[in-house]
Amino acid sequence: MSVKPEHYDVIRKPIITEKSTMASENGAVVFEVAIDANKPQIKEAVETLFGVKVKAVNTTITKGKHKRFRGIKGTRKDVKKAYVMLEEGNTIDVSTGL
Repeated sequence: MSVKPEHYDVIRKPIITEKSTMASENGAVVFEVAIDANKPQIKEAVETLFGVKVKAVNTTITKGKHKRFRGIKGTRKDVKKAYVMLEEGNTIDVSTGL
């Protein structure tokens, strides 16, 4: 399959936190994805972009916090995360290189 530009719109960036590092020990990789992306789109994008086989995709939506900056009320953006479980033997290296 060829890489389509839409795949880059679905997968925004990898998320590298303590929780995602613990999930990677079980064969999962965490990505920030487009808020309107669904599980089949995420699966297709990951398989095409990284050349791996995906076993399952779980998603969560984190609502943006209400914050105040210099007396002005504002809201951070909502974030959708995808926990992508990979088949045995497949890996994606998302290290920052630091």
